[in-house]
Amino acid sequence: MVEEEAEIVREVFRRYLDGDSPAGIAQDLRDRKVPASKGKVWEQDNVRNLLSSHFVAGIRFHLGEEIGVGTWPAIIDRGQWAEVQELRSHRAATIETEQKRPNRYYVLRGVATCTCGMCIAGTNGGRYAYYRCTRANLNGEQKCGRSVSARPLEAFMRDVAIGVLTELDVSGREPASTTRSEADVEADEKDQQRLKELNQLWLSDDDFTTAEYKAMRADIVKRIKERQRRTVLRPVAVLEGIAGPNAGANWTQLEKAENYSRLNAIYRFLFSAVIIHPPTRKGRGFDTDRVETKANLLD
Repeated sequence: MVEEEAEIVREVFRRYLDGDSPAGIAQDLRDRKVPASKGKVWEQDNVRNLLSSHFVAGIRFHLGEEIGVGTWPAIIDRGQWAEVQELRSHRAATIETEQKRPNRYYVLRGVATCTCGMCIAGTNGGRYAYYRCTRANLNGEQKCGRSVSARPLEAFMRDVAIGVLTELDVSGREPASTTRSEADVEADEKDQQRLKELNQLWLSDDDFTTAEYKAMRADIVKRIKERQRRTVLRPVAVLEGIAGPNAGANWTQLEKAENYSRLNAIYRFLFSAVIIHPPTRKGRGFDTDRVETKANLLD
C-alpha cells in the first residue's frame, strides 16, 4: 500500500459523505495537481468509479456478488464503504425523480448569451430553472460558470419585448428581411484576414506562445460570432397578430396556449442577443443591470 495515495482515497470517501459532489472533489484534486491513477487527471467519473470500488474496502466480488474478504489490506473500512453506497443510491434515486419532471421550455434559447461570447443554455438545477454558460463544464481557463435564474430573466425580457412590440408597425414590410450590413461584411473580411495572419505568426514565431495565440484568436472569433448573430433571415410573419397596441394581451394569449416556440421566434426576431453580465449588486431582487439587450435593426 502506498500510504500517500491511500490518504487521497480516504479523503474522497470522507468528503463525499460530508456532502461534496464528485465534480467538486475532482476539481479540487485537479487544482491541487494531485494525479489520478496512472498519472491521469481527475474527472468526476474517476471519483464515481473510486466510490463504487469494492477493492478499496477489501471486499472480494465474483460475477457481481460478494464472496468474501480480500487478502489485501483495506483502505476504507466496511461500514464507511456501505454508507457511501447507500448515499450514492439515494442521490441516484433523487436525480431520477427530478428527471421525470416535465421538460421546461426556455423561451430565450438561442438568444441568451454570456459575456464570454458563448450561448447560455437553459438547465434544471434541483428545484430551480436557470440559464448557464455552455462553458460551465469545461476545465481550467476555458471554464465559465456564469448563470442566471430563468424566471426573473424571462419576466424582465417579456416586458422589454412587449414594449418594443407595442410601438412596432410591421405593415408594408417585406415578407422577410435581413440585418446584414455592409459594415458587418467589411468587418468580417478584416477579421478573417487577422485570423490568417495570427495563425502564420504562431507557426513562424517561436516566442509567440500558444496561450497568447489562443487569447488573441478568442477575441477575434468572439467579434465574428457577435456579427453572425445579427445576420439572420427574419420572417415578418412571426409578428402577425402580435405587434401593435394590443401586444401585451396578444403575448398573454400565446403564453396561455403554451406556444413557446412562437415566443422564442419573436425574441429571435427582435434581438440578436440578450447578454448576461456578472451581477452588479448583492441582495434579493433581480439585478436588471446585468442584462444587456442587442436589438436587431428593424428598419
